[in-house]
Amino acid sequence: MDSTTRVPGLIGQRALLITTLAVPLTGWAVHATALHRRLAASRVDPLTGLLRRDAYTHRARRLLARHGDTATVVMVDADRFKAINDQLGHATGDTVLAASVGAATPNTVGSRDLSVLQRAADAALYDGKHTGRAVLATAAHAAVPSLNGRRAGRPGTAVWGRAA
Repeated sequence: MDSTTRVPGLIGQRALLITTLAVPLTGWAVHATALHRRLAASRVDPLTGLLRRDAYTHRARRLLARHGDTATVVMVDADRFKAINDQLGHATGDTVLAASVGAATPNTVGSRDLSVLQRAADAALYDGKHTGRAVLATAAHAAVPSLNGRRAGRPGTAVWGRAA
């Protein structure tokens, strides 16, 4: 009596070999996809949606290599943000920060593609999503008194500056 049962039909050695190779490859592909998603998420600040420093530095270097001296950095400094954060709490500070970035980015440069959250709540703004070009800072950028129409220097306003 034979202890091995042979099933006639579609299952054969080739199918077994393909299955043996396909299962681990599929697992590796799923794992690689999950790692890429986590890596992409780690490059973005979850509160503001702006790039973190490492991702910004990588993109800024590519932008500078492509456009050289024509690229300009525009810095936004939130007025008295530390006082808001200290006096009203971190939850309120988070709300102010998210609202400030949300108000500044799409209305000013039209894209969050090359915006970055810096230390001390400064943000560098670029328009690069579709054009790949930096928005050049003009006198108008430095003259904007605030994001929300309030007098500059009061909590909730921001100062714009042109970096060299």
